[in-house]
Amino acid sequence: MTLKNLAQRLGVSTATVSNAFNRPDQLSRALREHILEEARRLGYRGPDARARSLRTGQSRIVAVVLAETLTYSLNDAVSSELLTGITEVLDAHGHTLLLLSGRQPESPRHADALCHPGSASMADGFVVYGLMPGDRLINELPAQRPLVGVDFHIDARPTVHIDNEPACHAIACHALKKRPRRVGILSLRLIDESYNGPVSAEHRCLDAHRTITRSRLDGFHRALDEHDIDPTSVPVWNIDENTHAVCATVIEEILDLPAEQRPDLLLCMSDRIALTVLTLAEQRGIRVPEDLRLTGFDGIEEGQYRAPRLTTVRQDSIEKGRVAARMVLGLEPAENRLLGTRLLIGESCP
Repeated sequence: MTLKNLAQRLGVSTATVSNAFNRPDQLSRALREHILEEARRLGYRGPDARARSLRTGQSRIVAVVLAETLTYSLNDAVSSELLTGITEVLDAHGHTLLLLSGRQPESPRHADALCHPGSASMADGFVVYGLMPGDRLINELPAQRPLVGVDFHIDARPTVHIDNEPACHAIACHALKKRPRRVGILSLRLIDESYNGPVSAEHRCLDAHRTITRSRLDGFHRALDEHDIDPTSVPVWNIDENTHAVCATVIEEILDLPAEQRPDLLLCMSDRIALTVLTLAEQRGIRVPEDLRLTGFDGIEEGQYRAPRLTTVRQDSIEKGRVAARMVLGLEPAENRLLGTRLLIGESCP
């Protein structure tokens, strides 16, 4: 059974059958369901993707290249929201999602070879997402295909960002309305090496073009300076991966400091970090916000459902994914976009 045979049996054009499989928005729901049902009954599985690609020069596949492993990205609340936004757009326009990772679990942090270069060559366009993709990864992608970066800058390519620096300035200003005795900053991957612990002058910090973390730190520092607190006097701890297990190793050392040395305000660069602080503080009898106030970033659901509810910055990662996908498909101008955020005041830092 071929597409042409099926079209003849149904009394429709081959284009109509093709649209039923690849462009559902072009047909009525009833007609599409009728065509698909008959196709199943007759054993027709749909147009051959390889033949279509050779014929049209398009595979109708969009690849999302992740700087992290697939396991991490699918389990992380923020990246999974981004993927939801991308797939919404791709589903609506008959495209398929291909996930690629620039980092294998056994590879070092800066392994920047694309894991599946053969797969990448199939895609009609790319969304590249993550904190620090290597230059080699970008260079291995077909230069003539549409490419959009999310959360980092790519020379001469459109990018989708949120207002990281202003957002962190706003949440820090809110937290500093009540002057703390000691402030600490928990940063997510600020330095150019795999490391968990306090950041010192010997560490080489990444610039804002390579990691959104630097923009967030700049926002915190601007707020501290405006409240007459020397930013250089505020300790910063680097956390290499946004997971509970990795966060906990750093946070335990902070919370186990003597009370007179422990920060009473922690500015966290992710909700996952802040939620780990909450859990470990509760285990030690440290009250939030009475003994320790803390803020997060991202606005994930978990932080808004537990008590005390996180004070955080809400970013719309789903919309970020939608915008990137629409750019790749040519549905909106391929230009730099900066999306806004929203300050959510919870009980962790009232």
